Amino acid sequence: MSSDSASQALPGVSSDTGIYRLIVATSVGNALEFYDLVVYGYFASTLSRLFFPTSDKTVSLLLTLGTFALLYLARPVGAFVLGSYSDRKGRKASLTLSIGMMTLGTGMVALMPDYAAIGVIAPIGIFLSRLLQGFSAGGEFGSSTAFLIEHVPERSGFMSSWQFASQGASVLLASAFGAVLTGTLDAHQLESWGWRIPFLFGMLIGPIGWYIRRHIDETPEFEHAEKAVSPIREVLTEQKERVLVSIGSLVLTTTANYMLLYMPTYAARQLGLAPSYGFIATLVAGFIVMMLTPLVGHWSDKVGRTRIMLGAGSLFFVTIYPAFMFMNAHPSLLTLLAAVIWVAVLKAVYFAPIPALMSDLFPTRTRTTGMAVGYNLGTTIFGGFTPLAVAALIAATGNNLAPGFYLMIAAMVSLFTLVWARVRLKAH
Repeated sequence: MSSDSASQALPGVSSDTGIYRLIVATSVGNALEFYDLVVYGYFASTLSRLFFPTSDKTVSLLLTLGTFALLYLARPVGAFVLGSYSDRKGRKASLTLSIGMMTLGTGMVALMPDYAAIGVIAPIGIFLSRLLQGFSAGGEFGSSTAFLIEHVPERSGFMSSWQFASQGASVLLASAFGAVLTGTLDAHQLESWGWRIPFLFGMLIGPIGWYIRRHIDETPEFEHAEKAVSPIREVLTEQKERVLVSIGSLVLTTTANYMLLYMPTYAARQLGLAPSYGFIATLVAGFIVMMLTPLVGHWSDKVGRTRIMLGAGSLFFVTIYPAFMFMNAHPSLLTLLAAVIWVAVLKAVYFAPIPALMSDLFPTRTRTTGMAVGYNLGTTIFGGFTPLAVAALIAATGNNLAPGFYLMIAAMVSLFTLVWARVRLKAH
């Protein structure tokens, strides 16, 4: 469908007001999803003591991060179910359903009694809440990205980049909570009630997002497109290579995302810095991602997606290990800030074009399913397990620079995938 016909089908969408209404409607759900993930990662040490108590602190932390990672096992299931639902019933229907389930999962974490109060039911409840959130998050990215792009196809890079800009806003907000709570509350206050505050806040965002999504219009492109009888079968039988390209291009950005999420724990445990320092660094990173991502998305509409991503990915590969060496050789708030800011800038430049790139790979009839499956398999395999993998690598090797090697390998995988996409699929 042409951009002109799309604009005519949805009056006012070409205006700034119409565009920003669409951005808010979709970004709020993606922001809530990532906000909850970030908060859980930031308070991993506290949650490990409250819900997974053992005599070994490292084992307790690994159990908590393992539960964080297991959440991602539900994401591919949600991608298939909700992605297919979106391609058959509409983007709006899927978006409304996913944010409702997401809010319920956040509320379960916020209100769950700890292990001392209800015993083994507590970690089981946390596990179930993470599975529910993972399932709902599985359909969020594909539906919301398709919704934005199909309303304003002539600005697909800019529109879809708000998916990741909203993640920056989530990091900013979650880091602000972390910095304030760890800086003003003592350990007893933080463990008894302080950690619940950011989760309660997230639970309150959900109904607002649900209301907004209930009052948006379906995309004209979806309404006029031929519907696939079985989007899942079509994606898995005819578009496997495109799914693999989606996964490979995500490897770098998703590992970097969750390495930043783990940074407060890394700063405290490996660098010996105050817990609030890690939150300050990630707060700055969130601000950079939030502000820079839409600008790069707009830029990608003019010069292409893969050219920008190849440049940022190459810089990431060359500089990430020296950044970790710098932090460990001179541990301080300033060196931590310098390294995290550099990673945040490269990450924002690299991942801003990804939603539009993925959208271009799939036709309208299977777009949500294809993007949802590729995105969630990528984040499950390479993202959700990053904090656990990094913590385990450091524990096994005793080398604080292990995260640098891990991220270099991720960069190599994504760079190879982008070259493959340019040569085989003519992606630009």
